[in-house]
Amino acid sequence: MADNNPLNEETNIFDNRAAAWDDKPRRAKLAADVARAICNAVKITPEMDVLDFGCGTGLLTLQFQPLARSVTGIDSSKGMLAVLEEKIREQGLTNVSARCIDLEKGEIKGGTYDLIVSSMTFHHIRDVQPVLAILSSLLKPAGTLAIADLDSDNGNFHDTPEGVFHNGFDRCIMKKHFETAGFVNIRNRTAAIVQKESPSGEIRPFTVFLMTGRKEMTV
Repeated sequence: MADNNPLNEETNIFDNRAAAWDDKPRRAKLAADVARAICNAVKITPEMDVLDFGCGTGLLTLQFQPLARSVTGIDSSKGMLAVLEEKIREQGLTNVSARCIDLEKGEIKGGTYDLIVSSMTFHHIRDVQPVLAILSSLLKPAGTLAIADLDSDNGNFHDTPEGVFHNGFDRCIMKKHFETAGFVNIRNRTAAIVQKESPSGEIRPFTVFLMTGRKEMTV
């Protein structure tokens, strides 16, 4: 019997793209730009445990490997994670791990983190608020959530709409999502500008914002 679950279809899309995902230099540049913006916004220390939600092939994940005690990458695409796991093996990294977890299905597998990061993942999430609530639950008190994603783009960034549920985000709306999830000290900044070729061959700039928020201390 065929599985017509749209979430599974989306995962298959990324499984099929995984092997060639890192071939586009703009993706590595974006990861470096986002990591730089996060480091400018959050003081990262060797005692911190970091989670990368929607880690893909680990382009962002591995940026934090030299800085933190541990870095965990989670994704729902086994194909993407296989690429990350191969990088971990090849580089002999002992403080990086990868887990196949689909937070949209409410899957939670333990762990608490000082910092949770995510880049270019939330526009692929159908319902943002429940996922933010789960991420909050995985943060230690006073931990930080740092999300990078597209500013509203009228659907011009992606070549096809497959697996895309939001044409970027209005920063004010994303801030309200953060507030609803219980985050405080919410800040945003422009993290990167992506130069991307449109189907017509035109090179267009797209801005990527970084939004950070702190989980309130429990009394």
